[in-house]
Amino acid sequence: MICGNHIRLRGVERSDLPAFQKWLNDPEVTEGLSIYLPLSMIDEEQWLDGMSRMQPDEKPLAIELKQGHGWRLIGNSGFFNLEWANRCAEFGLFIGDKSAWNKGYGTEAVRLLLKHGFETLNLHRIYLRVYSTNPRARRSYEKAGFILEGTLREAVYRHGKYADVDIMSVLHSEWNAVPEGK
Repeated sequence: MICGNHIRLRGVERSDLPAFQKWLNDPEVTEGLSIYLPLSMIDEEQWLDGMSRMQPDEKPLAIELKQGHGWRLIGNSGFFNLEWANRCAEFGLFIGDKSAWNKGYGTEAVRLLLKHGFETLNLHRIYLRVYSTNPRARRSYEKAGFILEGTLREAVYRHGKYADVDIMSVLHSEWNAVPEGK
């Protein structure tokens, strides 16, 4: 497990799938995600089966919030498109439990994953894509040390119109310079 002050990251379990399926069928949750079609439980089970065959470094992690003496699932995150020769990876995250929005848990999850990526996986560069229509996510990424690299203009089509996709990244040396990043 990867533990922070309020949250922890752990391996995804089959018992997490009903919550993921519910969240990923909520238009508010998927507004900033690349998912745009309804997902069935079969889709989620097939996703998990596919993830189980991946290398451990590429498996997504469940995000849990400390609640009393227990833990409550609120989302997931992880690295994908790992390029070991270049020591870089793409990062993704979603908080599906809307009661956990706007409380800093996403930022804490980002910081924990960056620490894991840089200190455990020895990555040099971690990058992400964020829709220009998702300012909450962008603020979270900036607080964790991500810097805007560029914009893919009108690169995504959602709700009858095109939106920009911003590419953000953080380098290991930059993350080392951010005190909150540790």
